[in-house]
Amino acid sequence: MSQIAIRDVQISYPSRRGGDDFIAVENIDLEVAEGEFVTIVGPSGCGKSTLLLAVDGLVHPSRGEISVKGRTVTGPGQDRAMVFQEFGLLPWRTVLGNVQFGMELAKEDRKGSEARARELIELVGLKGFENHHPHELSGGMRQRVGIARALAVRPDVLLMDEPFGALDAQTREIMAGELLNIWNVERKTVLFVTHGIDEAVYLADRVIVMSKSPGRIIADITVDLPRPRTNEVRASPEYIRLREEVSSLLFTETADERRVVTA
Repeated sequence: MSQIAIRDVQISYPSRRGGDDFIAVENIDLEVAEGEFVTIVGPSGCGKSTLLLAVDGLVHPSRGEISVKGRTVTGPGQDRAMVFQEFGLLPWRTVLGNVQFGMELAKEDRKGSEARARELIELVGLKGFENHHPHELSGGMRQRVGIARALAVRPDVLLMDEPFGALDAQTREIMAGELLNIWNVERKTVLFVTHGIDEAVYLADRVIVMSKSPGRIIADITVDLPRPRTNEVRASPEYIRLREEVSSLLFTETADERRVVTA
């Protein structure tokens, strides 16, 4: 059984000016296996983030069905956790307090939740920063807190919407490597939206390429690169071939708009 199953999904919104509904995505069929890392790329406005929100249960399909572990998604659930581009940390809480927040909402045992939070803080490389507040951290460190907070509630599925989009290029590359280290330990099923072609290929088991609006899946590309991934992978002929394949598909989708999606 697939961990995530998206079947014939269309998501549309009523037009603000009357007339036909605006269709964000249509005819989406996608299955993601347990423990698989799948990235989604596509032109701006193609509905990548909308699709992710639908898997999280924050947006409802106008047609079709989304299920996680065989259960139809009707709203948010503890089996899924979202990491956004904006860090969304509570400024008055420490790193430890932010990571514990979801577990507090779930009314988990305080002692157990603190132990879990400290374990995750160490996993994301922030041991020693437990008592720091968000304003005392760099952007990359704040996003590490966000990842730890998402993992704290033990989700089956981790949904990541451009989580490194607000970071500078060097920090973004470092965070991609750190995310893979975390994934190697936790082995969560990951659905990861990005505009970065390099990032998409480097992280993924599969890259899903979407068309311009309304978004449809135009390619499902298997990334047969060795794990664990290292920077040396980026110089391999297979990596370069995959990157060019994804880039070519995106160029074709955006050529009439005279712009190219780049890493």
